[in-house]
Amino acid sequence: MDKKNTLIGVLLLLAAMASFYFSARLVPPAPSRAPITAPSGNPLAKNEAPPAGPATSPSDATLTAGKAASSTPAEYATLANDFLEIKLTNHGGAIDSIGLKKYLAVQGRPELYTLNAQQMAPALSLTDFPGADLHTAYTLVSQTADEVVYRTVSDGLEVTRRYSLAKTPGRDAYQIRHETTFHNLTDKALPLPRATFNLGTAAPLNENDFGIYLSSGYSDGNDASFVKRSDLEGGGILAAVGMKDGTPPPYIQNPATIAWASVQNQFFTMILTPDQPGTGARSERVKLNPLAPITDKRAYGITNYAQFEIKPLAPGASTTFGGNFFTGPKEYKRLSNTDVFKHGEDKVMQFGSISPFNKIFASGFFAPILLTMMTWIHSGVNNWGWSIILTTLCLKTIFLPFTLAASRSSKRMAKLNPLMQAMREKYKDNPQKIQTETLRLFKENKVNPVGGCIPILITIPFFVGFYSMLQSSSDLRFASFLWVRDLSAPDTVGHVFGLPINIMPLFMGATMIFQMRLTPTPTTDNAQATMMKVMPWIFTVFCYSFPSGLALYSTINGLFTIGQQMVINRMPEPQLPATAGAPSATGGPGSMKNVTPKKKKS
Repeated sequence: MDKKNTLIGVLLLLAAMASFYFSARLVPPAPSRAPITAPSGNPLAKNEAPPAGPATSPSDATLTAGKAASSTPAEYATLANDFLEIKLTNHGGAIDSIGLKKYLAVQGRPELYTLNAQQMAPALSLTDFPGADLHTAYTLVSQTADEVVYRTVSDGLEVTRRYSLAKTPGRDAYQIRHETTFHNLTDKALPLPRATFNLGTAAPLNENDFGIYLSSGYSDGNDASFVKRSDLEGGGILAAVGMKDGTPPPYIQNPATIAWASVQNQFFTMILTPDQPGTGARSERVKLNPLAPITDKRAYGITNYAQFEIKPLAPGASTTFGGNFFTGPKEYKRLSNTDVFKHGEDKVMQFGSISPFNKIFASGFFAPILLTMMTWIHSGVNNWGWSIILTTLCLKTIFLPFTLAASRSSKRMAKLNPLMQAMREKYKDNPQKIQTETLRLFKENKVNPVGGCIPILITIPFFVGFYSMLQSSSDLRFASFLWVRDLSAPDTVGHVFGLPINIMPLFMGATMIFQMRLTPTPTTDNAQATMMKVMPWIFTVFCYSFPSGLALYSTINGLFTIGQQMVINRMPEPQLPATAGAPSATGGPGSMKNVTPKKKKS
């Protein structure tokens, strides 16, 4: 039974480590160069409005069809506040790109991180809407410091597109207010096609990012669903064994009620929250670098489309689509503000859905708690490294009663080891008797055989929660601490024979090994004892390329546990009923009787 349990334990450990390793193997290291940006056209020389406003009837002299975008150079307008620098284009009357003023593209360089710099289409441009889509050159109607308005007319339909950054209660600083108005200028009812809005393109963070965190999402207001870029790549295990076609799908269509829809990379997102629910979302993989080999994952991004049905317009009637468009960092504190984000937009953090391992250990529950606690501490110390340390110490203090009880259980279990070994030898030919006597010893001495596992069981969900938090939260991006330049990436200080030298995981491994030597081994099975001794080495290897913030958390956790165990080891040895006053193997007072059976004479 013990060997079977040991085998199962080893397999589960390896499966867990493999899950961590392969999900983190392609985590982008600290970027060395800025992402490639799409070429920009010339900005508008003037921001004056045209002499005429929107058309009101077919007889209006200004009523002219919009020009094809391909026949005219793009003209740009800008909107800005303290957080965003938005570049709008008349091609589609949409958002060309969004610069984030609080976030740099590359650490130590002045370039802003820019959303939709590499793109399938301008963000919020209409798709498959003849005469008003991204292939149409809109006319700039007006521009102020807070608002830009575009217009085009085609076949009696006037389309006006309005973008506003005005400060409004209930709107986040990273949100753009958008309205598209459809106005029937004819004297007949006018059917309209489905309005499909592009939500922008999420691209890898830098040239070292293989895009494993790229995804699109949507929510019906209760549950959120996500499409990973890998879902659009084809292939996979099932294709390899011939159980399905390995051809990459051109898109993934999801008919659903759309309370919000998004597209995101590891740290940044674009989220459209419409005034009225949509009817579906469509995800597509986009090759951003046409010259790159088709097998190069760094060359691909992902885009998403939100779809809305528009009823036919009566003569002279109009209808308006409105929504708030968030373009910014994945900050849980911001996105979880229900005064602004009322439909669960914080689910875009994907704390519990990045991998099956996150779901098993309830990262969707633990990661927000940890991040909220750490953010609160950061407001006082203003350093994310110290925030991690103080958060870890708070957790260790909270769970101290449980770990003390588990440590005492381990000491009692270790005290029983001589009796257990003698009993196993005595009844080695009777497994059932071994099991009965083992249970009796545990019961008489009030020992819980799994008590020593409690600290590990408590620690694992928080460890996985920290890992999940670091995978998606932008708070720790480029956050430095001591020699660490970026707590969301490995703390590589150099290379030896091409291999990275990461310091923090080595500290983590050293604390785990020392901790294991201090802790009494609550088992008499040699295989299990060996597994416990080898586990810290295996864990160090698999965690070597993890974010340095996670290694810092684990190191502080280990140092606290070492100090705690040193105190426990100095406490008086527990007296167990089954051993107190028992004769020893040598026959002296208070020693244990030697119950090892005599060898049979040959």
